[in-house]
Amino acid sequence: MTATTDLVSYEDALASYDPVMGLEVHVELGTKTKMFCGCSTELGAEPNSQACPTCLGMPGALPVVNAIGVESAIKIGLALHCEIAEWCRFARKNYFYPDMPKNFQTSQYDEPIAFNGYLDVQLEDGEVFRVEIERAHMEEDTGKSLHVGGATGRIHGASHSLLDYNRAGIPLIEIVTKPIEGAGERAPEVAKAYVAELRELIKALGVSEARMEQGQMRCDVNLSLRPHGREKFGTRSETKNVNSLRSVERAARFEIQRHAAVLNDGGTIIQETRHFHEDTGSTTSGRVKEEAEDYRYFPEPDLVPVAPSREWVEELRATLPEQPLALRNRLREEWGVNAHDMQSMLNAGAIDLIVATIAAGADSTSARKWWMGELARAANESGVSLDELAITPEQVARVAALVGEGSLNDKLARQVIDGVVKGEGTPDEVVEKRGLKVVSDEGALTAAVDEAIAGNPGVADKIRGGKVAAVGALVGAVMKATRGQADAARVKELILEKLGVEG
Repeated sequence: MTATTDLVSYEDALASYDPVMGLEVHVELGTKTKMFCGCSTELGAEPNSQACPTCLGMPGALPVVNAIGVESAIKIGLALHCEIAEWCRFARKNYFYPDMPKNFQTSQYDEPIAFNGYLDVQLEDGEVFRVEIERAHMEEDTGKSLHVGGATGRIHGASHSLLDYNRAGIPLIEIVTKPIEGAGERAPEVAKAYVAELRELIKALGVSEARMEQGQMRCDVNLSLRPHGREKFGTRSETKNVNSLRSVERAARFEIQRHAAVLNDGGTIIQETRHFHEDTGSTTSGRVKEEAEDYRYFPEPDLVPVAPSREWVEELRATLPEQPLALRNRLREEWGVNAHDMQSMLNAGAIDLIVATIAAGADSTSARKWWMGELARAANESGVSLDELAITPEQVARVAALVGEGSLNDKLARQVIDGVVKGEGTPDEVVEKRGLKVVSDEGALTAAVDEAIAGNPGVADKIRGGKVAAVGALVGAVMKATRGQADAARVKELILEKLGVEG
């Protein structure tokens, strides 16, 4: 075996090999209690304050299946066009790890609740790629290890480790693709697009917030290379727990280059798990990967099989929302935007917010303008996502209405949004407190216009002489005098009227 950290160029790798991927995505369900006990799933609690004999695996403690967890699993399966099992059961996946208190994970093995589906994903240029789904199965999350005393937060170099079992037993759905072939050089892009589309689907179903940065959704990237013309897959590596869309793409790309370098040197790829490093975009070896038989799966004796009736499955099917890709295509038509703009809104996490703002009364142009402009800037400066800003779609719609009725101009509207985001109240309260309202008194505007003309006689003469573009200087003077609270369009009209010039 030959290990190497060298890379070949991406182009050279693709010149000799076809990448084959498999993506395993774990989704933490948004249930109030854990999968097999009544412990709370709320984030942020004191370590080990949300654990009980059942999720700690104490002798004699018996699990009970979370019905909402099963319902969520069926919804996910249906949304992924999967077949839903008429009968399935849980299994014990046996392995020792400090943050797995029972020494086994309650999961599903050869009898998943959903199987044989697909998800269509759209790439940046509009091409649609179908990713086939092998299975979606129910299981529970592990606890969390905190390695203390080292520089990296990993076990290597740490002086000791702490264990928090609050997360142990939280419901998970693991969604496993079939081997993804034929993507070629676009394989990393396909991986990113798939996880992005899956995240949108999960959010639309309402079964999880799917916040990757909080670990509510994470992806294992399996990758192998095979020489052009061969049918047999190469040996795969599995990059574990990748928790951002960008990192999914970078991990796939790095592994393609690393595998190619090893194979070109005559080496052998080791079947192993690997860690992804955000700072460098690289992966490092974790542990040799087990095969299924190493886990000694056997049916869980303490849980009865799950047998969802066909009537219940069809009832759940009737509740499914519009597929996110279909929704985006429909909105593109309704809003009159191009694919690039829609992709930008998707990347910003703005689509649902814009839809809600339109539902609250704003037109689509105004809703897009404020969320993708001023609010996107505010979110970026604060280091939060758009939906974490302290402003609601209804409040954004109110700002748009104030602009539409002439009470605010864009400059004042930006100040109102700033006030709302900073917690100063509703848009109307911020307008009142900050004294932000367009000066609509014709007398006051006329006086300001007269003063600007008198103070800038040279500019006025240029306008009278036909250089109408020079009016901007006088408009600016009036806006300054009124602290930006004048209607610029009306100011321009008044100036031209005073000077006897047609606009």
